[in-house]
Amino acid sequence: MNLREQFDLSEDRGYLPAEDPAVNFYKYPHSDNTSTACYLLLEDSKKIPKLLVTGQFRNFVDSFDSSRYLSIADVGAEGEVRLAMNLLSFMAHAYMWGGDKPATVLPQVIAVPWHAVAKKVGRPPIQSYVSYAIDNWYRIDKSRDITLDNIALIQNFLAGVDEEWFTMIHVVMEAQAGPALASAYDVCVAANEQDWETVKNCLFKIAASLGQLYQTFCRMEEKCDPYIYYNRVRPYIFGTLNNPNLPDGLIYEGVEEYRGKPQKFRGETGAQSAIIPALDGALGIHHQGKIGKKKKEEDVLKTYLMEMREYMPPKHRAFIEWCEENSNLRKHLKKAGGTIEVPYNLCVGWMEAFRTKHMEFAGKYIVKQGQTASAVGHGGSTIYGTGGTPFMKYLKKHRDETTEHKIIK
Repeated sequence: MNLREQFDLSEDRGYLPAEDPAVNFYKYPHSDNTSTACYLLLEDSKKIPKLLVTGQFRNFVDSFDSSRYLSIADVGAEGEVRLAMNLLSFMAHAYMWGGDKPATVLPQVIAVPWHAVAKKVGRPPIQSYVSYAIDNWYRIDKSRDITLDNIALIQNFLAGVDEEWFTMIHVVMEAQAGPALASAYDVCVAANEQDWETVKNCLFKIAASLGQLYQTFCRMEEKCDPYIYYNRVRPYIFGTLNNPNLPDGLIYEGVEEYRGKPQKFRGETGAQSAIIPALDGALGIHHQGKIGKKKKEEDVLKTYLMEMREYMPPKHRAFIEWCEENSNLRKHLKKAGGTIEVPYNLCVGWMEAFRTKHMEFAGKYIVKQGQTASAVGHGGSTIYGTGGTPFMKYLKKHRDETTEHKIIK
């Protein structure tokens, strides 16, 4: 199977696009109106960091004619559509969160083209992980690999080392997950064929890939300070669902589909990456137990996990579903005669380690920072994450359930 064609992933890049993300709209011919809209969006988005600092971003956008970016939705090349979604997402969130109080109405100059482009990429009109990380980088030296010393971001909110590093870490992790994702496909096929030698080799490959990914994740604190993250990075990536600062949602002015009614969407979160859900599926790790004594809590978690997939590209979503439908690995463990238990436990162990580190960072970067008053900003709720969930409870549950899947004789 051609993984890139079917699921938009590859062994060398994971879920990152086959070609480096577009940084401009000039590769393909456009009508005069579209060319103008593309040029203006590029130029305006460059001003986001400066205008947020001065508190003038909303005034800047409010001065626009409503048709300023409208024809941006006419771009047809995939890379350009992704770039449009990227820049419009940053423009929209800068407007939403770039004032003393959140904006309750997004002006149609952004709302209408953003909604149209979101339809093209198959995701809601909200800043999500794909536009924030997967489509938001370029290589400094195109002859070199995707590494922390060779990439930079296309777009920022306030910019600076901490914001840049936070996203760069995620981009590199996506690339490093490539061998694990490709092997996730192979291990499902091999297990169903009871080819245990191939299963064993694939599991070792997944474990090695996860080990690399984990080591990169552990470097977060090198250049992303928890205080700066909480007060200068996190505030701009919140969504409008389960957000106490925007309880009634956001009105997308001029979007006919919404008919003037406020909309609520999850904010950007790493839970919108398809890496871990796909590996959960391939390894047979399930997250369906209760997080409390009430069944209602269980239903909420199941709903959330499925909801996160709506914010992923359709092909990434399809790969998760394929892994879940085709993985019989745990059912075949006894048939393998113990030959795959060691590499299987290695994979589960790295998944457990990653989730433990995620919990540690959540406590350090969010919970602890929320206990300290700051005159320079506020990172939002320490109960609800940027995706609108009680994140510490969910993270612990996911980690504990992962641990339970280790094979113990």
